[in-house]
Parts: sequence; structure tokens; C-alpha cells
Amino acid sequence: MSGGRKQGAASPCAACKLLRRRCAQDCVFAPYFPADEPHKFANVHKVFGASNVNKMLQELPEHQRGDAVSSMVYEANARVRDPVYGCVAAISSLQQQIDALQTQLALAQAEVLHLRVSGQTVPFSNHGFEPTSPSVFTLIEAHGFTSQAHF
Repeated sequence: MSGGRKQGAASPCAACKLLRRRCAQDCVFAPYFPADEPHKFANVHKVFGASNVNKMLQELPEHQRGDAVSSMVYEANARVRDPVYGCVAAISSLQQQIDALQTQLALAQAEVLHLRVSGQTVPFSNHGFEPTSPSVFTLIEAHGFTSQAHF
């Protein structure tokens, strides 16, 4: 995104509007904080401060600024929702889900292995991922899987 505002743009960008200043033709905020998305800059300003955001954007090559703004907006929105943990809370929650799903997958794989070893056909029911026989836990431990999530 090169330049700032488009020629003949009538309204200032969301940043300049919030900061109550004139939006210059080469405004660094304009390409990333359009006037029709004021909440986007409001949260970023609240969390990082306009001066810091301006410095960060000025220091980055133009082709990286869009990604930087996306990251700042994501973190700012997360901080507004959860001032203590921010996006770390979402990451932690997703990690817990991954750990639980990996445990369920290990249980399912161990049960398939157990059924193959015992010569039984593999059923496609049991979507709750609960083992059908107690010996599945022995197989899980033998293959190094544990049912405890790692935090």
C-alpha cells in the first residue's frame, strides 16, 4: 500500500479523526486505519499509543506494515477483552484444545492397534474416543503416550 490517502478523499482516516488532527496526504495511518473502521484504531491507540504505532510503522518497510498493523489490531483487541493476558489467553486455550485432541487421537490409534493385534475388525463407531477395553491403556503407555495434557 503506497501513498497515504487517496486523491480527493473527503474524510480523514480513523487515526487522524480520533486524534483530531488534519489527515495529511502522506499520513502513515491512512492506508491501514480507514475512516469507516474507527474501532480498529481506537483499540490500538488505547493499548500502544499513537506515537508508538507511528514509530513502529515508520521503522518498517512499507511491504511489512500491513502485517504489523494486523498483529497490533489483534493484540489490542485481545488486550481490551483480557487486560492481563491479552492474546496469550487465546493461545493457551488453543494449546489446551490441541493437547486434548492429541490425547484423543492417541487413544483412538491405540485402540485401532489393539483391535488389529487381536484380529478384530476396526469399528467406526465410538466417536466419544473412549476405549472399549481396559488393555488399551496398557498399549498407550507402552507406546509412550500419556493422557495428561502438557501445559
